[in-house]
Amino acid sequence: MMDPAPAPSGKWADLRTRILSAIVMVAVGAVEIWLGGAAFATLVVALTGVMIWELATMTAPHRQRSPVLLAVAASAALVAALVLKSDVAALFLAGPSVALLLTPRRDRRLASAYALAIMLAGYGLIDLRQSGGGTLILWLVAVVVASDVLGYFVGRTIGGPKFWERVSPKKTWSGTVAGWVGAASVGLVLVLAAGASWLLVPLSALVALAGQLGDIAESWVKRRAGVKDASNLIPGHGGVLDRFDAMIGAVVAVLALGLLAPVHGLFGG
Repeated sequence: MMDPAPAPSGKWADLRTRILSAIVMVAVGAVEIWLGGAAFATLVVALTGVMIWELATMTAPHRQRSPVLLAVAASAALVAALVLKSDVAALFLAGPSVALLLTPRRDRRLASAYALAIMLAGYGLIDLRQSGGGTLILWLVAVVVASDVLGYFVGRTIGGPKFWERVSPKKTWSGTVAGWVGAASVGLVLVLAAGASWLLVPLSALVALAGQLGDIAESWVKRRAGVKDASNLIPGHGGVLDRFDAMIGAVVAVLALGLLAPVHGLFGG
């Protein structure tokens, strides 16, 4: 009998586990995006609650019950904001941020600001799915995934100068730029295959940059909290925040750009 292939070591040691977990996440995500409606909203609400739980746990590890209660409250607040869809909705989205600011924990202002970004991203994902359809969400996911995957492999293969070593020691300029190229390629494919606007090419790279900044923001929170991963819920990826940090930055950027012009209008007929 042949001996099993040796497990990868060194900088590629986690690759197999990461790939298997990613396949599961992509499959679940694809089904939920296709279904849309209540199914997609339920998934996003649940993930938002989990990310708030991870953030609250990282910044106040001595508190056991309050992160769970805050996660439940955050999910309920997001549902309320989606139902109301008015200026009052902003008050519900800011609720977890205020709670983190007013409770004893490390870096309360940083945690509060990041909690608001999480809530905005959760609200934005559901709202963008409803207003822009599945194509817009698939583009967002493809941009973030292309940027992350290309940045991961190029960064670990080529290495080189660090992008922001004090905050995110593993992120390199080679991986960062590769992520922009990968994201722009997603936009280019939509232009050539679906008749989308050429503006989608630079916009994809810009959204990828926002996603990378979201990744860096989460790295900063973790370094300040003295933890490697937000949690251990996803094998090979750490926590939900570790996997969706870039999506948070990307969605918030798209929401901000949407204040200037409707982004879904760039996808053609």
